[in-house]
Amino acid sequence: MQRPLRRHNHWITIVESNMAEQLTTPDGRYLIVRGRLWRTSNPHLAPDHRQTLVNALMAARRAVGAAKRSTDASALAAARRQVDAAKHALGERGPVWWTDGAPDLNRHMVHTTSYAEWYASLPHQ
Repeated sequence: MQRPLRRHNHWITIVESNMAEQLTTPDGRYLIVRGRLWRTSNPHLAPDHRQTLVNALMAARRAVGAAKRSTDASALAAARRQVDAAKHALGERGPVWWTDGAPDLNRHMVHTTSYAEWYASLPHQ
């Protein structure tokens, strides 16, 4: 399936069948990007609340980009604080959202964690 996307006044086509699927650990706590663990959002958030937080995160990321382009250091700092606040609210930063006492492995390389054996067994290896 193809879908058009507008980027910087140019149309590009993304072929969805060629897009890499998000690889998530079996417990759903982390996404794996280039062999690194990144904490997922709290799955216990109400869908509407989660979407509100995601919208805030995307707006903050756009503000970071605008501040970088304008070279406004105070605006950049404020936008980065907004990104951080949204990521904390989503559960991607700050205290972990799970309750079983497992450590936070955010940003660790997957092959150095308890997920190493599972990860090595995947077909992409």
